[in-house]
Amino acid sequence: MPTDKLQDVIGLAVPATFTERQAAATAAADDQVLALFDECAPGIRRYVASFNLSGTATDDVVQDVFLALFRHLSLGRPTTHLKGWLFQVAHNLALKQRQRTAKRAVIEATWEAAFAEQVRDDGLNPEQRLAEEQRQRHLQALLRRMPERDRRCIHLRAEGLRYRDIAKTLGVSLGTVAKSVVRALTRLTAADTE
Repeated sequence: MPTDKLQDVIGLAVPATFTERQAAATAAADDQVLALFDECAPGIRRYVASFNLSGTATDDVVQDVFLALFRHLSLGRPTTHLKGWLFQVAHNLALKQRQRTAKRAVIEATWEAAFAEQVRDDGLNPEQRLAEEQRQRHLQALLRRMPERDRRCIHLRAEGLRYRDIAKTLGVSLGTVAKSVVRALTRLTAADTE
C-alpha cells in the first residue's frame, strides 16, 4: 500500500523511508556544495596553485576538495566554519599532490595561465603595463623567496581566511600566524615602495 494511502487509513504520519531521507540529504548537500563552490572555488584554486602545481593538478585538487565536502555533508557532519574546513582540506590535498608530482619529477607547464596573463587588457598603456608587470614580477619573486610558512599565511589571509582558520589549516599557533602575516606584509610593503 502506498505511503500516502496508509497515512490516510491509520491517521498517522509514516516516517520517510531511508532512501527518501537519503535523497533529501543528498539534494541538500548538492545545494550547499554548489553554493560554497560559487563562493570559494576561485580562492581555493588560487591557494592550491600557490603550491606550484600545474593547472591540471590544481583543478584536480579543487575537484577533490569539493568531493570531500559533498561526502562530509552527505554524512551529516558539522557545517560550521566550512570555508576554513575547505581551505584546510585544500592545503592537505595540495601537499599530497605536490609530493606525488615531486616523486614523478615531471613538471607540467600550463600555457593557459601564461596565455591568460598575456591576453589581459587592463586599460593601461604599454609603458604602464610594463611597469606594472615588472612590479608584479618583483613582488612575486619576493613572495617566492619568503619562508614557506609566511608565504602560506599571506596567501590564506589574502583569500579572506581568519587567523584562527589559517592556524588550523597550517597546524600552527595563532601567534605564529599573526607574526608570519605581519612579517610578510612588512616585506611586501617595503619592497613595493622601493
